Amino acid sequence: MDDLSMDASNSSTIHCDENEDSDEWDEMETTAEQTSCLFCDEVFLTIAVALDHCRTAHNFDLLELKTRFQMDCYSYIKMINYIRKNRSAAEDIMKGSSSMWDSDEYLKPGEMENWLMYDFDDLGTAPSTPHYAIDGKAPISNINYSDLQRKINLLECQLREKCLLLDNANRDIAQMKQVTKTILEGSDNDVPMPTTCNLRGDSDYFQSYSHFGIHHEMLNDQVRTTSYRDAFFHNMDSFKDKLVLDVGCGTGILSMFAAKAGAKKVYGIDQSEVLYKAMDVVRENNLQDQIHLMRDQIEKVGLPVEKVDFIVSEWMGYFLLFEGMLDSVLYARDKFLAPNGRLLPNRCNISLVGISDLDTYKKYIGFWDNVYGFSMKCMKSEVLQEAFVDTVPKEKIITKPQVLKELDLETCDRYACNFTSNFELEICEDGALTALVGYFDIFFDLPNPIIFSTSPKTERTHWQQTIFYLKDVIKVNKGDTLKGSLSCTKARSDVRGLQIVITLGQSRHEYHMS
Repeated sequence: MDDLSMDASNSSTIHCDENEDSDEWDEMETTAEQTSCLFCDEVFLTIAVALDHCRTAHNFDLLELKTRFQMDCYSYIKMINYIRKNRSAAEDIMKGSSSMWDSDEYLKPGEMENWLMYDFDDLGTAPSTPHYAIDGKAPISNINYSDLQRKINLLECQLREKCLLLDNANRDIAQMKQVTKTILEGSDNDVPMPTTCNLRGDSDYFQSYSHFGIHHEMLNDQVRTTSYRDAFFHNMDSFKDKLVLDVGCGTGILSMFAAKAGAKKVYGIDQSEVLYKAMDVVRENNLQDQIHLMRDQIEKVGLPVEKVDFIVSEWMGYFLLFEGMLDSVLYARDKFLAPNGRLLPNRCNISLVGISDLDTYKKYIGFWDNVYGFSMKCMKSEVLQEAFVDTVPKEKIITKPQVLKELDLETCDRYACNFTSNFELEICEDGALTALVGYFDIFFDLPNPIIFSTSPKTERTHWQQTIFYLKDVIKVNKGDTLKGSLSCTKARSDVRGLQIVITLGQSRHEYHMS
C-alpha cells in the first residue's frame, strides 16, 4: 500500500467526575479532529455518526457496496480516495455496476482524514453497530479501544514500508550504475534500460524473488521447467513470428524458450531485482534482439505494442492459488492479449485425496502431547491451523482423488480463487485417515498438448503437496465414502495468503496459508 495518509493525531480524552470512582466513567468527550461527510459539508464528532448520516441523508449504504463488490480494506481505501478526488455523488457510487476505484492510483496519499481509520473489515459484524453521539459525547461502552492500537500498527507499517522503499531505492541505484557500466564497457547500446517502478506495500513478496536460491529450486524442478519447454518446442509453428508477453519472467527462462521457438518479440516483465541478472542472461545467450525485459508491475507497465499473441507465466503457488499472482496474469490477459490470443498454461485444476500416515501425524501433531515430560497439548490448535507443504508418499494414499475446482484461465475472473466445493472420497483400503491432501494439474492445450501434475503419484515438483492434518484421526474402511466440503478464500489480512475451511460431518477445520 503506497504511503497511505493516516492521521495519527486523532486522540480522545476521558473526563470523569472527581467525586466518582474511576469504574463509573461512562462517557468520553471527543477532542479529536472532526469527520466531514463524504458528500456534503456537514461534519461530525465520530466516523460512526458520519457514516449513519451518509446512509440516511444520501442513501449511501457502505455494507451493500462491501457485499456487492466483495470489498476488502484496500478497496475501501481506494473508494474513499476516489470519492474525495472526484467529488463523486452518492447516487453515482451506489448505482454503479462495477467498482470505479479499482485503479491502484487511489492507494496513493490523499488528504489526511478519519475515514481511513474506519475498521472496514468488521463492517457488518456486531461490533461495528453504529455508535450514536449525544451532545458531542458518546457512551464509553460504544468506544472501540482497538482504534488507538490500530492507528499505531498502521503507522508502524508505514514506517517499515518507507524504510524498505528507501533500501530498495538504494539497491536500484547501485544496480543501475552497474548495468550502465556494463553497457558502456561492452558497447551494447541496443540493450534497453530497465523501466523504473514504484514498489507497493507487497514489496517483501517481490524482494523474496531477488534471492537466487528460489530460482535455482524452480529451474531445478524438471517437471515444471521441461513442461514449459516442451509446450514451446513441440509447438513451434504456433509461436513462429508471434508476440509473447512473459509475466513474472524471473531469470528469463520462459522468455528464452519462446524466443528459441520462433517468437518475433518477447516482452518479459518482473518487479524483483533478479530482472537485472535476467538481462545479463539474455545478452549471454545473444537473444537481446528478440527479448525486451522491463522491471515493473504488470498493472503499471506500458508495452511498446498494444496487444500480444501469447501470454505465458509460471504463476502457480502451493495449493495452486497461494501467492495471489493469478490476479496479475488475468489483468495482463484482459489488457494485453489479442482477441484470438492464447494464455499459457490455459487450464488447471485442484484435486483432493485422503491419506493415512500415522508416523508423520505423531511427529507433527502428537509431538505436543509430551515434550520432554511436559504436556503442550494447548499448542495443537495453532499447529493444526497451519497447512503443511511436504512430499506425500504415494503408498500413504487411501482414497480415490476428486477434482475440487477447474479453472479456464482464458475466461475466469479474479474471484475464481474464492470457491466452495463438495467432495465424496471413496475409501480404497482400511486405515486411519490422518489428513487430506491438495494438489493441482496444469494443461497447455496446444496442437501438441502438454500436461503436468503435482499429484503424490507423479514425479516430485517443488510445489510438493499441501497437507491439511485433521484434529482427530478418523477410522475408515474400504468401500466407505468420506463426504465433506472445502472452501477457499483469499486471506483478509494477507492478499497473497489463503484461508481454507474443510467440513467433515459436524467437524469444521480451518487452515491458513501465509
